[in-house]
Amino acid sequence: MAEKKNLPYGYERKNVWDVKKDTIPTMYEFADDYKHFIATCKTERECVKFVEEEALRYGFSHFDFGKKLKAGDRVLLRNGYRNILLAVIGKQPVAEGVNMVVAHLDAPRLDLKTVPLIEDGDMALLKTHYYGGIKKYQWVNIPLALHGTVIRRDGTSVDLCIGEKAEDPVFTINDLLPHLAGKSQGEKKLLDGIEGENLRLVVGNRPIEDKDLSERIKALALKHLHDEYGIEEEDFISAEIEIVPAFGARDIGFDRSMVGAYGHDDRVCSYASYRAIRDFKGIPEKTLVVFLVDKEEIGSYGVTGIRSRFFQNALGKILRAQDPEVSEAAFREMFEKSYALSADVGAVINPMFKEVFDPVVSPRMGYGVILEKYTGSRGKAGASDASAELMGKVRKIFNDNNIVWQPGSLGKVDEGGGGTVAFYLADLGIQVVDCGVGVDGMHSPFEVISKADLYEAYEAYQAFLKDA
Repeated sequence: MAEKKNLPYGYERKNVWDVKKDTIPTMYEFADDYKHFIATCKTERECVKFVEEEALRYGFSHFDFGKKLKAGDRVLLRNGYRNILLAVIGKQPVAEGVNMVVAHLDAPRLDLKTVPLIEDGDMALLKTHYYGGIKKYQWVNIPLALHGTVIRRDGTSVDLCIGEKAEDPVFTINDLLPHLAGKSQGEKKLLDGIEGENLRLVVGNRPIEDKDLSERIKALALKHLHDEYGIEEEDFISAEIEIVPAFGARDIGFDRSMVGAYGHDDRVCSYASYRAIRDFKGIPEKTLVVFLVDKEEIGSYGVTGIRSRFFQNALGKILRAQDPEVSEAAFREMFEKSYALSADVGAVINPMFKEVFDPVVSPRMGYGVILEKYTGSRGKAGASDASAELMGKVRKIFNDNNIVWQPGSLGKVDEGGGGTVAFYLADLGIQVVDCGVGVDGMHSPFEVISKADLYEAYEAYQAFLKDA
C-alpha cells in the first residue's frame, strides 16, 4: 500500500516527541523541577515566596526607587503576598516598550468561610466556600490539606500547612453512600449532586473531657488549634486558609510522559514563564517582564487581580527609575509599544468527550504550546481577539526558534468557553495573544499535562521575550 503524502501547501500539526527526540532527557529533567514546584506551592502566597526566594539567588534584587536602572539589571516587585513582577532591563529605554509574559498563580479550590467551625452529627466540621469554577462532586472523599495564614488577635501571624507530611493528619468531605443516594442524589443532574453548602470538611470526632460544655467535639478542635498554633475562633475572621488536595505531583503513564497534579491551571504557565526570565542570559534589546498575578479564576478583581493598579504602577516605577522626568503621555505610549503573551492553559481533546471539541481546531496533548487567537464564550464574548499581524509576528518567532506550537480554541462554538487576562492587557493598548500549555481534566483536583508541552512553553516564552 502506497504511503500517504501530505497535501501540498497544507498545514499539519507536529508531535513534539517525534521532532525533538534529542531533547527528551532535558524535557524530563525540566519536568522534575516543575513537579517540585507544583507539589510544594499550592497557594498563591507559597508560589510568590518560592519565586521571590529563588529569583534572589539568581541575580534579581528588590526594586530600589533610589537606584537608577541600567541595562542588564534584574529587579523584582511584589504586591503583598500574591503578586510578583520580575524584569530584566534592556538596552533600549523602557519607554520604547517591553516584552512581557503574564500568567496567573491562583487555582480553583475551597476557601474557609469567615466563621467556619461547627459541630454537627457528632463531628467537627469546617464550612467552606468554593473558589473558581469547580465540579463540586470531584472534591468529596479525597484527602485534603489546609494551607494558609492566620492573623491572630494580637496582630501576629501564623502559617498553616497541615496534611502534606506523611505524619500529618488529612481532612476530607464525606459523600453519601450509594445505598441511600437514590432519591437524594440519583434524581439530580450530575453537577447538582453535591451542593456548595455541603462542602464541609471533617476535622474531628472526639469530644473534650469537660462534659459540661455543649459542643464538646468543636471544643476539642478549638483546643488543638489554640495549643498548636495559638489560634482562637475569632482569628478565623482574619485568615486566608485554602483547602487543597493533600497529594503531590506524579508521573503519569508507563512512559512517564505526563505529569498529574493539582493546580496546573495556571501554575504550569507561571513556572514556565518564571523560568524563561530567570534563565535568560545576557542583556536583552528590550526590557523583559514576567508578571504572575492573582484572582484570574474569579474575574481578576481585587487588589491582587490584574484589574488593580499594581501592574501599571510597577512598570511606572521602572520607567521613572530610568527617566525621572518621564511624561504621562510617554507612560501610556510605553504600553502601546509593548507586546505580551497571556500565558494561560488550554483544553486538549479528551478522548472520552470528543463531542464537545472541534477536532480540526482543538489542541492535542504532546503537540506543543497552544497559540489561541481568541478565547471568550460562544460569540467570542469576553475575548481578546489578536490581530493577523500579531499572530504572524508570534508565529514567525516560534518558527524561527524551532518551537513546536499548535493553534487552539476552547471547544465547539456553542459549548461554552472561557476567558483569560488578555483583554485587560489589551485595554492598556498592549498587543497580546494567548499562549499556554494544554491540560486534560482542567479545574479538577488532579489535572494532567504533557512534559513535552511544558518544555515547549518554556522555550516559547524565552523566544518571545527575546525576539518580540
